[in-house]
Amino acid sequence: MKKPLRAKSRQAVQTTPVKTRLGGSQRWGMPANGSVSTARQVDDLRHYQSELEIQNKALRFSQSAAEGAYERFVTLFSNVPLALMVVDDGGQILENNARALALLRPIESDPPLTYFQPLVHADDLNALQTGFTTARLEGACELNELRFDGASNGIITGDLHISRIDANQDERTTFICAIIDQGPLLTQRSALQASADTLQQRNTELLQSKTHLAAIINSSLDAIICVDRQQRIIVFNPTAATLFRCPAEQALGRMLADFLPDAVRALSYSEITSHAQLGEMSGITTAGDAVPLDISLSFEHHPDGDIVTIFAHDLTAQKKMEAHRQALESQLRESQKMQAIGTMAGGIAHDFNNIISAILGNVELAREDAQLDSAVATSLTEIDKAGRRARDLVRQILTFSRNEPPHRVSLQLADVIMETTRLLKVTLPPQVDLVMDIQPDTPPVMADATQIEQVLLNLCTNAIYAIGRCKGTIRVALDYSKRSHQATGERRGGLRGQHIKLTVGDTGTGMSETVLQRVFEPFFTTKPVGQGTGLGLSVVHGIMRAHQGSVSVKSVPGQGSVFTLYFPFSNDAAQPESIMPAPAAPTATAPNGTGQKVMYVDDDEALVFLVRRLLTRRGYVVSTFTNPKLALQALRADPAQADLLVTDFNMPGYSGVDLIRDVTALRPDLPMALASGYVTPEIERDALAAGAKALIHKPNDIEELCDTVQKLLGESRVKR
Repeated sequence: MKKPLRAKSRQAVQTTPVKTRLGGSQRWGMPANGSVSTARQVDDLRHYQSELEIQNKALRFSQSAAEGAYERFVTLFSNVPLALMVVDDGGQILENNARALALLRPIESDPPLTYFQPLVHADDLNALQTGFTTARLEGACELNELRFDGASNGIITGDLHISRIDANQDERTTFICAIIDQGPLLTQRSALQASADTLQQRNTELLQSKTHLAAIINSSLDAIICVDRQQRIIVFNPTAATLFRCPAEQALGRMLADFLPDAVRALSYSEITSHAQLGEMSGITTAGDAVPLDISLSFEHHPDGDIVTIFAHDLTAQKKMEAHRQALESQLRESQKMQAIGTMAGGIAHDFNNIISAILGNVELAREDAQLDSAVATSLTEIDKAGRRARDLVRQILTFSRNEPPHRVSLQLADVIMETTRLLKVTLPPQVDLVMDIQPDTPPVMADATQIEQVLLNLCTNAIYAIGRCKGTIRVALDYSKRSHQATGERRGGLRGQHIKLTVGDTGTGMSETVLQRVFEPFFTTKPVGQGTGLGLSVVHGIMRAHQGSVSVKSVPGQGSVFTLYFPFSNDAAQPESIMPAPAAPTATAPNGTGQKVMYVDDDEALVFLVRRLLTRRGYVVSTFTNPKLALQALRADPAQADLLVTDFNMPGYSGVDLIRDVTALRPDLPMALASGYVTPEIERDALAAGAKALIHKPNDIEELCDTVQKLLGESRVKR
């Protein structure tokens, strides 16, 4: 290594002038005459030599001190942990230490450090020139984050400190340059910046999460309440404010027991660590109303105390839906019960009809054989009355059980009411007043007059029974509403849109809520045993459903009952038919046969025996069968043995429709009739499709059966 600083130091020591003159005129004391003695001169020379030795010793000491200082400077220059270089005014590197070589030229194959400017990145040269100029004028300058060419180390970023070295006027200006490697600092700074960015991102995410959580809490459909360890409310979302009817700002700070006392008791008696489902509890609003709630909660453990979050789901709508569902289930059970009763009634009607038909038919035959004024004729008349009452009862059962629509025509309900009340007044007790309130110009409706009469008779009969022996009033009113179909409201138990309202009210004993729940239930009656069948109101309900209407009842115990019937009507209804009874036709002689062959098939032996006697007496040749398959075999053996086939529908294993279908395939021209006490639209459709020409509804009169037989035989004779 070059050591220019040492050479300069020696030269400076050797050329230092001696400013003190030893042995001058001030010390020799020249005599006045100018002569000096030899002894005096020797003495002065000795003193001069002694002073020179002292000065030489001082010079040697100064030289030794300078050399020590220089050695210490060189050692410091070489070992300081900074890249140091001595640069002259032209940019030539005069000196550099090991740290500069390790930083800028780490290996021997790297180019030497000769000039300073090539070490600096081209983009930073202007800053470098400015720095040297500043250092030349001011003595020092500091440049931050310059990029240096580190050869094998690549580009190095560091700070540059430039200091001017003072020298003689005739020498060029030199500078000492210190390069501080900022790579580790920049790496650390980048890491800190990355950490700061990550922290900032996490803070942003935390803020977003907090915002999202607040949005979720505020938009939750459940009430969310947070309480501290003293069970004071610290969070009260809008749903909770609406549920408990308390603004959030008023709820904050209040005790949880003010709104959820049951939850407070559950918290005090339960050891809950994280989550819990408390189930259904009651909450209390600020107005003091109880609210059914489903409560669950969670715990958050904090150093300064646990926080409990309570979730309350309002069960009010669910309770209403549950009550509505129970009401619908009750209606469904009632409907299923009525359907089951109807099915049962339709099933047993077959046997009832056969029994009643046999009774009435044999009574009719017996009356023909008995004398008109005999006691037997009187007894037969009473039997006939009882049988017809039984037939009417079965018809009530069938009216309730049948699904087929009634025979509806356009008629005026006012005419039906007047005709029915005319018959009712005959049997009306004297203590009961009948009040009529018929609104004029009531529109016509599509209805079955006979069934409407039956409805009115049933309701009025029940009203008479409810009044009993006390004085009372039955009020029958007819009114109508012209509300449009677009009306948004719906009358409970009534119809939407236009309807006619028929009301039957009484001032009787009324009904309790328990009785009202079962009032339309089949066979339910409050009358003593033997005084009621329990079918009257069931028949009313069935008839109104068949007329696409409805019936409602209001009753207060001790104040009477009001039944309201709603009938739909249209402004373009057809012209009503008159329900006045037609003049009685003259009684005609019963039709008699002329030997026509009639085959009658029924599984009831009593009815088969009756029909054989009846038709034989009327001049027909009758063959009867209780097994439909035997009847089919007989026709296959001799297809010409019957001019007419009458068969029952409900027979085990082989119905009357099946028999008609097979006989049609055998004899298409044979007229056939189907008899049944329970004829549904499906049965009628299947029978006509199979080949039946007529339907006979049981129980029937003898004359009705004979008329049907004569009619079918006459039509068959005309076709031939």
